[in-house]
Amino acid sequence: MTSSDLQEQLNLRAITLLQEDADKIQKLIEVQMENLATRYCPLYEEVLDTQMYGFSREVDFAVRAGLVPELTGKLVLSELERNLAVLYEALNKKAEEREML
Repeated sequence: MTSSDLQEQLNLRAITLLQEDADKIQKLIEVQMENLATRYCPLYEEVLDTQMYGFSREVDFAVRAGLVPELTGKLVLSELERNLAVLYEALNKKAEEREML
């Protein structure tokens, strides 16, 4: 196995691991969106924020280590951030509706 083959395998493994972690966070977001109508949990928001911060550090490390292209890391992170923003908008809207009642 050549060093370029090894590097390619490492890059693919890093991308796969990052995507797996992104998928886990996405599932947390989806669960909260599904439960939006039934309950509001500030602790869940804290967990999501913590997960997102940790994931951003993972992406940063992978990019700095040369395991993941910067654009790939930014794309994975920005997709999650957009989904999280949608969740927070929905939570804010739900909170405003509660205040009106």
